[in-house]
Amino acid sequence: MTSQIQNEAIELNKPIPVRHYGRWVLTACLVAIALGVANSVATNPNFHWDIVIQYLFDQQIVRGVGWTLIITVVAMAVSIAIAGTLVIMRDSGNPVLSVLSWLWVWFFRGTPVYTQLVFWGLLAVLYPRISLNLPVTGALFDLRTKDVLTPALAAIAGLAFNESAYLAEIFRAGFKAVDGGQTEAAEALGMRRMKIMFRIVIPQAMRMIIPPTGNETIGMLKTTSLVLAVPFAYDLTFAANTISNRLYMPIPLLVVAGLWYLTITTILMWGQSYLERYFGRGLDRTTIKIQAKESQ
Repeated sequence: MTSQIQNEAIELNKPIPVRHYGRWVLTACLVAIALGVANSVATNPNFHWDIVIQYLFDQQIVRGVGWTLIITVVAMAVSIAIAGTLVIMRDSGNPVLSVLSWLWVWFFRGTPVYTQLVFWGLLAVLYPRISLNLPVTGALFDLRTKDVLTPALAAIAGLAFNESAYLAEIFRAGFKAVDGGQTEAAEALGMRRMKIMFRIVIPQAMRMIIPPTGNETIGMLKTTSLVLAVPFAYDLTFAANTISNRLYMPIPLLVVAGLWYLTITTILMWGQSYLERYFGRGLDRTTIKIQAKESQ
């Protein structure tokens, strides 16, 4: 009798799943709209899909993709190095270094990146020669600026210097988010400062640094389209514009450039997601739930 009552109680307490009819209706509407838009785009002759397919892997386009990737990767690497240096200077306790770091961030974050790229392109006009004169030996070197500062180097410098100001604030916020008590405890245990930084502070700070840095990297990829201001004439946007001006068909070449940017952005987002999972180990809710079940 008791077991029968218990079985009936279990049946009564069995939860009934909630049916979200509103979600189904909304999903059906969104799918219908998406299919309608996709059909309209695919069947619209004004997109000239034959031209898109023809020039998607054109030699000039592929070269533009390569240069865009090179500028993005190198500029981000340089900006990360500069940003790390700025953070050290800002928190060094030296007022001179701290003020210099603040001025750097203030200037490069306060002026448009397009203006900075134009300035780098005109640097050879402002300073035609780069020289260093010593009191005794005379000129140590004397070079023409345009021979040293090539358009590619000017584009990388302009993008990297501008980006370093933003990354410096991202890095500083990430390091500030780590509890200082952990550093004090590690010092009390006799750990060296560098070991504390690489074993305790940086792994935790990366959880806050990776997401915004990934967004900045994707933004840098798109910002390379402004290097024409230097002028640098080998990036993806310039290559697409050159072909479109020759064919008098801007729309299909814009689609080509957009598809390449979208593909590279997707790869970068995947890499960002991987890094977030890697540095987020130990804080993943799914892992915590599994460990809790195993301990029961």
